[in-house]
Amino acid sequence: MNDQEKLNQPRAMEGLWHDTVASGFSMASDPLTCSLLRTLAASKPSGRFLELGSGTGLSTAWILDGMDQTSSLTTVDNDASFLGILDKHLGSDPRLEIVCADGDAFLQSQGDAQYDFIFADTWSGKYRLLDQTLQLLSKGGLYIIDDMLPQANWPDGHASKVDDLIHQLVSDTRFHVTKLSWASGIIVATRL
Repeated sequence: MNDQEKLNQPRAMEGLWHDTVASGFSMASDPLTCSLLRTLAASKPSGRFLELGSGTGLSTAWILDGMDQTSSLTTVDNDASFLGILDKHLGSDPRLEIVCADGDAFLQSQGDAQYDFIFADTWSGKYRLLDQTLQLLSKGGLYIIDDMLPQANWPDGHASKVDDLIHQLVSDTRFHVTKLSWASGIIVATRL
């Protein structure tokens, strides 16, 4: 089995990828991670989805591709230029809400909101405000993070932050947690 073959990328990927490269954005999610996001998204019919750290929309496209027509996705990033690329290629999808905001401020504004699926691909909701983010998950909801294996762009001291995050997640009795040493390193947690 070759997990790189026949990923069946969403239609928007060619244009998204072209504009992403042209923009200089260099922190795109691994295609294998994105394929898993699509598969997991399909398990949440009529779901409420949240993506923290939209970037240019590469992972957004995969999540949308897995969602059914009655689901909704809110994607949040603080970089308007990158969100412009996302909006250009995906903004016509009525299931999508694009929010340009600081991730911490967005999370703090959520009150009692509930999501069935949260992909945290930035510091907000992952290394900052983790517990608040996990409170936003409905019962059976999925919390997904990537980049848990060493990355070339990690700043000094980041490995210990990753270790602390992993320890916090696996110790949280509200969740079943699976760690995958695959793609960029993925953790999937399901709220009990």
